[in-house]
This record gives sequence, C-alpha cells and structure tokens, in this order.
Amino acid sequence: METISNALFWISNGMLVPVIVLLLLFFARAIILAGGFFGEFYQRMQLRKQLSEILEEMNTGNAGLLLNTLPEPHNNPLLRCLKKLKAHIHDDAYCERLLANFEVDAEKELGRSRMFVKLGPMLGLMGTLIPMGPALVGLANGDITSMAYNMQVAFATTVVGMLIAAIGVVTLQVKQRWYAHEMNDLEFICKKLKGDA
Repeated sequence: METISNALFWISNGMLVPVIVLLLLFFARAIILAGGFFGEFYQRMQLRKQLSEILEEMNTGNAGLLLNTLPEPHNNPLLRCLKKLKAHIHDDAYCERLLANFEVDAEKELGRSRMFVKLGPMLGLMGTLIPMGPALVGLANGDITSMAYNMQVAFATTVVGMLIAAIGVVTLQVKQRWYAHEMNDLEFICKKLKGDA
C-alpha cells in the first residue's frame, strides 16, 4: 500500500509544473480575450445604434434600401451575414442555412469563453491541491520554509484560476446576449426582405 501511495504522490507532484504552465498560458489567453472583447464591445455598440435606427424604420417596402446604408462587412460576422442574406433572399434553403451557420459560428465563439469558465477553476484547484502534500510533509518535518513556499504556490494558483474563470464568465454572459439579439434581428430582417422582394 505504501508503494501505491508513494507512486500517487510522485505522479501528483510531477503534474505541478504542467499545471502551472497551463495556468499561465490560459491566463495570457484570457487577457487577450478580455482585450479583444472590449474592442469588439465598442464596435458592436456603434453598429447596434445604427442597426436599431434602421430596424425602427424598416418595413417590407424599404428593407433592401435601408440595409444599403450599413457599413462594409470587413470582419463583422453580422454584416457579412446580412450582405449574403440580401443577395440570396429568393433562395429559402440558402437563407435557412445561412442563419443556422450564423448560430453555429456564434456557439463556436462562445465555446472559447466556456473553456475558460470550466478549465480555469479546474487548473486552479489542481494547482492548490498538489502543493498541499509537500506543505503538509514540510509541516510534519518542522520545515516551515518549505511549507510556506508550497502554500504560497497553492494560493497563487487558486487566484489565477478564479481570475481566468471570471473573465470567461463575464465575456460569456455578454456574448450570449449579443448573439441572441443578432439572431433575432437576422430573422426579422429576413422576413422583411422576403416581403420586399
């Protein structure tokens, strides 16, 4: 039994460095995600204002003309989808496929934030529990320095893991609202364009 316990102890301790490296990588990715999120937030607020005004004025007779006033799509998925929708409005199957693909792409984008929400706390917990074994051994042997170092590692990994999860939760919540709103707008515009055609 002691051999099995020692093997588990060494396996657990061997995972500390990979866990810390993964935490640092996820932390860097979470910071990049947060930076990109704020840039996207600003762009979407400008587009949302313009699109809301267009949707208020839109009816079956002027839908196509109003959509022409929107900016060029560049890298905005909503504007790209609107352009394709307008070009293929007579093809019902294509329009349904386009809306379904927009929803799939939205889920793919949300998957990034979900990954941070799930993996941040997992890695943080692993980073907390792994150093606790050596900390307890240090306490038993009277080595307070070793215990203090291991506890410091344990607490630091917990904080980093929770920060990663917090960034994931905030971006996930806001992006879910964005995509639900955009999906609703696309369906509304599709119906108006079909009436206009």
